[in-house]
Amino acid sequence: MEPKLIDHLFRHHSGKMVSVLTRIFGLKHLDIIEDAVQDTFIKASLSWRYQQPENPEAWLTKSAKNRVLDIFRKLKTQQKHLPNINQGTDAIAINELFLDSEIEDAQLRMIFTACHPKLESRDRISFALKTVSGFSIKEISSALLTKEDTIKKRLLRARKTIQKSKLKFEIPQGKSLPERLESVMEVLYLIFNEGFHSNKKEKLIRKELCSEAIRLTKILLKNTHTRAPEVYALCALMCFHSARIETKTNAENELLDLKNQDRSKWYFPLIQLGNTMMHKAVENTEFSCYHYEAAIAAEHLKAKRFEDTNWDKILYFYQCLNTLKPMQTNLLTMAVVCIQKEDYRMAKQYLKQLKPEYFEQRTYLFYGTYADYYTNTGNKNKAIMYIDLALESVTNNLEKYYIEKKKENLLKKD
Repeated sequence: MEPKLIDHLFRHHSGKMVSVLTRIFGLKHLDIIEDAVQDTFIKASLSWRYQQPENPEAWLTKSAKNRVLDIFRKLKTQQKHLPNINQGTDAIAINELFLDSEIEDAQLRMIFTACHPKLESRDRISFALKTVSGFSIKEISSALLTKEDTIKKRLLRARKTIQKSKLKFEIPQGKSLPERLESVMEVLYLIFNEGFHSNKKEKLIRKELCSEAIRLTKILLKNTHTRAPEVYALCALMCFHSARIETKTNAENELLDLKNQDRSKWYFPLIQLGNTMMHKAVENTEFSCYHYEAAIAAEHLKAKRFEDTNWDKILYFYQCLNTLKPMQTNLLTMAVVCIQKEDYRMAKQYLKQLKPEYFEQRTYLFYGTYADYYTNTGNKNKAIMYIDLALESVTNNLEKYYIEKKKENLLKKD
């Protein structure tokens, strides 16, 4: 079997196995569990080298069950009170935990654990990608533009917090659920955004992060307790953005903005799924940030041509979003919308409220917007000055080339 296929199966199956085994043995044995799952895949990569099983997932599940027994024997020497799972009702219970519905339940428990508010916010995304999604430390480091040692420290800190706070491996109930669900959605949103707006030098889009965020959001929607309007809105937002992924770059791997994307290549099934999710999201009149962001994305998709974009409606949704959750990025985008509307007075008012340091790794967006403002208002020298500042601060090579082309085109103008 190709190493790529084993990697794919590991990614999509290891999170399931870690979650189920954690439900059986508890969070305190997470290290042993992750080692056991890793061993199972090493075994798979060796035994499948010459002959692949007919059903690889079933093979992996059976191996995981066998590892349950191995782990239990290892733990039994330390803790005499553990039940005997080799026979009787305990063995039946173990088998039942490997049913599809129970695997999803275990994964949902792991999602809530990984995104617990007691964990530091920067640790949650790393821990979720490791335990729920099966990403390696190297992959997490690459995805988050962070050193491997830093990721290791974050994972260790998350585990220590789980042990110290004695977090329960459960789906929260009652009054605590909305707050916990908000924390989960925030992490899934960050995972998706990291994929859709990657800062990685050579890669603008990391599709696996986007698809993983959608997969985890769908798990939330399958459970009656976590099936909330804002989760539907988040899923709709992810679907709408993902529908455009293939058109964000051209055949030469050059970045294309909305104006130059081939709209006929937008992926219609994802747009349809997004619309279905959005209909469910608006069954009541209480709207979240995700509702407004999804509505903005939907407006872009509705326009048959860039020139048909309803900028007034988009600006209104951004104003609603900013009222609900004031952010510098919202004001910057509102300035961009006003430039499209040729309302340069309002664009300047929004820009005046901003400072480049607010945007950290995305400072180039701030400078780029100023460059567009001065280009459109006929001040070529200032436009070039801000383009140069954008070029100094951009990290992604595709983004850099895109800005360089803008400068080239501006210099050609009289």
